[in-house]
Amino acid sequence: MSEKKVFTDSGIEIKKVYYPHPDLHNPQPENPAEFPYTRGIQPDMYRGKLWTMRQYAGFSTAEESNKRYHYLLSQGVMGLSVAFDLPTQIGYDSDHALAEGEVGKVGVAIDSLEDMEELFKGIKLEDVSTSMTINATGFILLAFYVALAKKQGADLKKITGTVQNDILKEYAARGTYIYPPKPSMRIITDIFEWCSKELPKWNTISISGYHIREAGSTAVQEIAFTLSNGKAYVQAALAKGLDINVFGKRLSFFFNAHNNLFEEVAKFRAARRMWAKMMKELGATDEKALMLRFHTQTGGATLTAQQPLNNICRVTVQTLAAVLGGTQSLHTNGYDEALSLPTEEAARIALRTQQVVAFESGVPDTVDPLGGSYFVEALTDEVEQKAMALIEKIDAMGGSVSAIEQGFMQEEIARSAYEYQRNIESGEKVIVGVNKFTVDKEVPIPGFKIDDHIRIIQTDKLHKLKAERNQLNAERCLNEISLAAKDGRNLMPVVIEAVENDCTLGEIADVLRKVFGEHR
Repeated sequence: MSEKKVFTDSGIEIKKVYYPHPDLHNPQPENPAEFPYTRGIQPDMYRGKLWTMRQYAGFSTAEESNKRYHYLLSQGVMGLSVAFDLPTQIGYDSDHALAEGEVGKVGVAIDSLEDMEELFKGIKLEDVSTSMTINATGFILLAFYVALAKKQGADLKKITGTVQNDILKEYAARGTYIYPPKPSMRIITDIFEWCSKELPKWNTISISGYHIREAGSTAVQEIAFTLSNGKAYVQAALAKGLDINVFGKRLSFFFNAHNNLFEEVAKFRAARRMWAKMMKELGATDEKALMLRFHTQTGGATLTAQQPLNNICRVTVQTLAAVLGGTQSLHTNGYDEALSLPTEEAARIALRTQQVVAFESGVPDTVDPLGGSYFVEALTDEVEQKAMALIEKIDAMGGSVSAIEQGFMQEEIARSAYEYQRNIESGEKVIVGVNKFTVDKEVPIPGFKIDDHIRIIQTDKLHKLKAERNQLNAERCLNEISLAAKDGRNLMPVVIEAVENDCTLGEIADVLRKVFGEHR
């Protein structure tokens, strides 16, 4: 009888047993913090400093989200991570007709600097690292954040955090874009340029594989498409005359952690190695510009509505994958997120999962604990080889922007998603509690409900703001944004001035809609 073959979702065959050769193409042991950084970017990794424990949160109004941030900080969170509602993500104020039914639902509604002040009430921006998951309107939210920091009297040279600002994956996998690719890339490089001078510790982009994976990609596709997008941003910045050794240090990445522990660890190790080689080829010489730094979030798409407490086990495995893979920061999902926004209890358990791994598991005690494993080293090589083959295919199409315009990435992701779902339905892939080990009756778990009156609250605030602001100043600022967009000036200074004069997110986005058009 022939022996059963085992494959990962990326199509990598897993051998029954691994030996040192010929599986390892690099028999020389690598050191952490040395090129190509397979083993991590710090010489002592978590022995010196643990990863940043973030919890992604944002819902309802700024006031409600602010309460959750204070709760999370009191429970040991080290950095904040802001989720924005759909209207904020696509550049509409809460009173816009298209915002109906969406205000405050999947994140917090932010229309103005006033909302941003409320969101961070009682929190000194100089003392906390903030990650903002925002893309098409990332430049406006960054402007709100900077304006608030200035109001607090903060030293902008000390402000730390990240704006996701990764529009290419929106076209490929997610859909919250506004403008066509070329003007969108121009806005991104404006942020790179402005921050390198004014906000030097800020991560100007978080190049995201997370949403590519959530859309159904494999682990290999996740890093191939993400690193290709990263390459496109670097090339756009180089074309603008920016110094790769300056902006390269402020690029960060955002990856997903799924359930196949070893493939995920191999993915993270391979991504670091690949990015170091790519940046070297693009001309980077500063070691900080060669290092891939990344945030991880556990896999939202892996959470099940059936037997939701099983998700605590899944998130634990995914946490181990991220930490064993050398992440710089981590968000762990609540067990109830397949049903609703996480309750306070679910958010606490998610955070405790990270804390148990950090303080009780022994995993942080040595650098790259799985380094040298015949299996993990061979798997790292295979993930790299498969991902590089995909990147070469994208390069042959003219790079990420062309590959997205031709629909290549979208089709590849859709094909993988279909294959994955088909394997679940056939029972070839077991999802515990879904297609095996099911129960007849489940005890309902209380969900977290959002008040439907949020849109009314936000609309009232907007009307009051516009009635009380200096209208002539607001109009002058909006006109200046339009002129800067047309004459090629950096948009960040004029957008910051606009938000300081109480222009709203929707007004700023609309001015640029008139100049750049909308992507269809």
